[in-house]
Amino acid sequence: MKLKILVGNGRKIGALVLPFLVVGVALNILFPAVFAVGGPPLWLTVASIVLLIPGVVFWFWSVYLILTKIPKKELITTGPYALMKHPLYTGVALLVLPWAGFLLNTWLGLLIGIVIYIGSRLFSPEEEQLLAKIFGEKWTEYSEKVLLPWL
Repeated sequence: MKLKILVGNGRKIGALVLPFLVVGVALNILFPAVFAVGGPPLWLTVASIVLLIPGVVFWFWSVYLILTKIPKKELITTGPYALMKHPLYTGVALLVLPWAGFLLNTWLGLLIGIVIYIGSRLFSPEEEQLLAKIFGEKWTEYSEKVLLPWL
């Protein structure tokens, strides 16, 4: 199995995110007070834990499905993929990074999560065209059934 196929558009999203990540981490180290979320306060800690736990489970589940189904050349339509077309990108962007960042007293995770989400939206059509070419009618049926096709 070629790593390029396994990674999908992750390399393009990573290339988009990398400058934001490097500059963000550097600025966060140099000016931590600018990035601080205030401790975080109890309500944000609770919200972060409540959203981070399912986010991490969702992300690991997506990774597991990719590692087990892609080498077999199977279209993934179960688990998180029954909810949305790109749960790996969406999960890490909206459920893992922002909330982990808040627990670490920084809103940098939110910024990086937004950039990842934008990158996934920019590069998803290309990936979906490839999947449609490879899986044909199976992809079309899946696309029509997925609960949240826009995520």
